[in-house]
This record gives sequence, C-alpha cells and structure tokens, in this order.
Amino acid sequence: MVISGEPHQPLNIGVFSAETSRAVEKINRLLGSKILTLLKTPTVIELMLNADGTLWVEYLGGVMEPISTLMPSQAESLIGSVAAYHKDTITRDNPILERELPTGERFEAILPPVVPAPVFTIRKKASKIMTLTDYLNDGILTPEQTAVIREAIANRRNILVVGGTGSGKTTLTNAIIAGIVEIHPEHRLVIIEDTAEIQCSAKNAVLLHSTDQVDMLRLLKTTMRLRPDRILVGEVRGPEALALLKAWNTGHPGGVATVHANNAKAGLIRLEQLIAEATPASMHTLIGEAVDLIIAIAKTPAGRKVEELVTVHGYQKGEYLLD
Repeated sequence: MVISGEPHQPLNIGVFSAETSRAVEKINRLLGSKILTLLKTPTVIELMLNADGTLWVEYLGGVMEPISTLMPSQAESLIGSVAAYHKDTITRDNPILERELPTGERFEAILPPVVPAPVFTIRKKASKIMTLTDYLNDGILTPEQTAVIREAIANRRNILVVGGTGSGKTTLTNAIIAGIVEIHPEHRLVIIEDTAEIQCSAKNAVLLHSTDQVDMLRLLKTTMRLRPDRILVGEVRGPEALALLKAWNTGHPGGVATVHANNAKAGLIRLEQLIAEATPASMHTLIGEAVDLIIAIAKTPAGRKVEELVTVHGYQKGEYLLD
C-alpha cells in the first residue's frame, strides 16, 4: 500500500462502503467499551493480551498493569475481523497478523499453534508529535544534544536512532522528522515502514508500507525512482540495511532510520548483522561512511532518556572512529 501526503487520520466511516462500515462496527464491538476507552486515553501507549486471557495496559511513563480479561473466542473473532477488514486471512497455517486497526493503531496478533491461545498487542500512535524542543523542555535531551541533532539535520547527516523495545525510537524519529520539516521544508521525504507508526507533517512526502508480497528491500529499490531528497526507514530489521546505506551514501544524504540495539556501538554491530543477510562481504567501511550520527534512547525508571549521542567518522584499522 502506498500513501502520500498528509499524516494518517482516523477513518471516517461515512466515506466508505456499507461493507467497510459493518466491518469497523464489528471490530469496535469485539474490542469492547473498556478497550475503546483506553485507546482514547492520552496516557495509554500500549495494550497487550496474553495467552492466559489477561489484558495488560502500559501508560506513558508508567509500568504495565493488568486491567481485564478477554475470552479466547472473543480475541480470535477480533483478530479474524481485523484480518478481514484488510482483505487478509489468518489461520493455523498462517498464524501471524501485522496490520492496523481502522483508527490507525498498530495491531500485532498471533494464533495457535504458535501460542497456546490468541495473543495480540495494540500500539497507539503518539497523540501529539513531539518536537526536539519538547524533548529539551522535558529533560530527555540536553541543550548540547539538541544542538548536535539540529546541526546534523541542517547539514544532511544520516541519523541512526537505536534503543530497546518501548524505548521511544519512533517518537524520537517523529521529532527528528519535524525538525527536518522545520529546517528544510523544501525537501521531499520518502518514508518506508512495515506498519504505520511514523507521523510526518511534510507537505511533500510519500509513505510506503511493506506487505507480505512487497518487502522493504523492494520498496527501497522503488524509492530511488520517486525523487527523494531524504530516505527514512521506520525500522531496519533485514537485508534492506545494505540497500539503505548505499542509498544514503550515493546521493541521498540526510536520512533517518531506527534499529533495535541497547547502545550506539551495538547499533553498528546490528547493522553488520543485518547486512550479512544480504552479502557475506565486509561492509564496515560502508557503515562507517554512511552513518554520521547515532542517537541511543532508553526507557529508564525516571522516564525516557537520550543516553548517548555518538558521531561516526569512518572505519579504519578494524575499528569504527567514534566520538
């Protein structure tokens, strides 16, 4: 699916067919009033159903806590309805579903036999696009870190955002994109994701979503023909890492991407591992040349914090040159 232009908005049922409207109504009925209320609560960031039927909620800046239960039959009906809404199927032979709810939340579901009973997670989009100034005011970024990131944006440096699950990589990426739009509003952005999480206010932007039939590597190759000024990837987690770094290094600087890693150095090692899925050849030099700035964000007991800001100056004598 290719979406261009303004950021995603919640579905307006009135402009869709009666069949689609019925599908949305069924999904809402199966979600139930408690889940629907939580999805509208600004401080809720994720809902998770475990195989034992316990529904957990995570609040912004808080811990996960159980809030309700859901029968396996209701959960399975919900998962099937979300699949049907997207003209997809989920079965015992194809038990994993990665889609979005009609209102845009990321929906990841798994059916038996991979799990004992249906499980799912619902990840909400940020209710507000935070800016770098917001990060500064909230103490997540220091004034020095903010200045370095702004300078990297202005000078079209390639930025790698790293962190663990739930560390806030996507929200920080949204803030960096907002900085790009503020500093270089004339730039055309092409954004690639597997699920719709990045929010972009750029007037000239194309959002590409991978599918089971069209993977991120294919989309990266297509991106070259879309006349991008900057290429951004929501999460790099496969052999597309090689194509992305080549694109950054050959005429499309100023990109942003995220990877799962616990610190800046681990982010570079993660790129090495992903590139190895595409080629056995050593690509250390390419990584050292293509990645300019690594931002490591973490979820701490005191809240999210940018723990490292590392500049990459290349690769020599078996080591990355970092400061």
